[in-house]
Amino acid sequence: MALIDIKVPQLSESVAEATLLTWKKKPGEAVAQDEILIEIETDKVVLEVPSPAAGVMAQIVKNDGASVTSDEVIAKIDTEAAAQTSPLAVAPVVAAPQAASPAPAAAAPSSGGAAAAMPAAAKIMAEQGVNPADVAGTGRGGRITKGDALQAAQAPKPPAAPVPTPAPKPAAAAVMPSLTIPALQAVDADLDLAAYTDRPEQRVPMSRLRARIAERLLQSQATNAILTTFNEVNMKPVMDLRNLYKDKFEKQHGVKLGFMSFFVRAAVHALRKFPLLNASIDGNDVVYHGYFDIGIAVGSPRGLVVPILRNADQMSFADIEKAIADFGAKARDGKLTIEELTGGTFSISNGGVFGSMLSTPIINPPQSAILGIHATKDRPVVEEGQIVIRPMNYLAMSYDHRLIDGREAVLGLVAMKEALEDPARLLLDL
Repeated sequence: MALIDIKVPQLSESVAEATLLTWKKKPGEAVAQDEILIEIETDKVVLEVPSPAAGVMAQIVKNDGASVTSDEVIAKIDTEAAAQTSPLAVAPVVAAPQAASPAPAAAAPSSGGAAAAMPAAAKIMAEQGVNPADVAGTGRGGRITKGDALQAAQAPKPPAAPVPTPAPKPAAAAVMPSLTIPALQAVDADLDLAAYTDRPEQRVPMSRLRARIAERLLQSQATNAILTTFNEVNMKPVMDLRNLYKDKFEKQHGVKLGFMSFFVRAAVHALRKFPLLNASIDGNDVVYHGYFDIGIAVGSPRGLVVPILRNADQMSFADIEKAIADFGAKARDGKLTIEELTGGTFSISNGGVFGSMLSTPIINPPQSAILGIHATKDRPVVEEGQIVIRPMNYLAMSYDHRLIDGREAVLGLVAMKEALEDPARLLLDL
């Protein structure tokens, strides 16, 4: 037997510990070299742990959900054993069908069996001796609701009906769905109000990322004197320019021309004019940054992350669009690295992609300002004494009033507005 230790990768200095997610291999199963064995969640990113060699999973030292630190041993691989020879492999094979038992119960109506019942409905059917197979569920996915069970219990029994099978309680328990996170998420997503009649509830721990987000938001609110200034921008010049060149741009650069590159360039344009917006506070010192690292807030399945466009002032429109597209893909797949999420001198949050009309974004410490973008909508505005319809976007910039006075904040936002309403300024640096 030749055992190899599987260890936690080296975490960054700012990450004290991490959490194991779900093992992709069980003891006794074959493992290929470089195959991903487990993912480890930190408060910033999710790290993948590949197998250093081919062999068989011999032992899992740390189970799912365990807290771990850098270089800690979490499993062992036997590089000389044959797959499925370990007795430990028997347990997962037997346990898997039991863990999946609720799924066949929910799918039973299609094969002529009893439909899945909500807990209250199952209780009523057990007490009234109603066979779940005789009840047509009207709930989501064919589930039997409390109303279905009451109606079936009050309905007259046909004279030729067979005697109910003994021990109805186990039958009712068999179709009672377990309260799981996916089930609750599905109910919330589809807004199946009938499913709320049984008041499901479950307590789950925060992920490390969500806990870190909560911590930083509270830190920002507690340590910054946050104030927000607003302005509106006519997006028609940007939209006209984009519509004129978007096909040529995509053909030339292999990426679509979006709006975020315009907002990033407009932000850099304003930060150059008003360096305080790009500065930060360190104790009693003000740190002026001679570079423009722009954080782009990106929603991911794990929560909000803010990857950094480094040296954004040196990036072309195509470079910005490619980087943002890459960040979005990595965020969805959990592939962002700690380096990509570290630093930043100014941030941009685009709530408009979700339909937000107006918001007050929270500063991402230790930065001193953040730009909030919202949905562009056709609105009536007055131009030269005439009411006209224009695609308008409300901009919001939150800033730390300890460092930035209203003058710099307002003029900085006006500079962004002017750059967007006259995109030639972005090219001529005016």
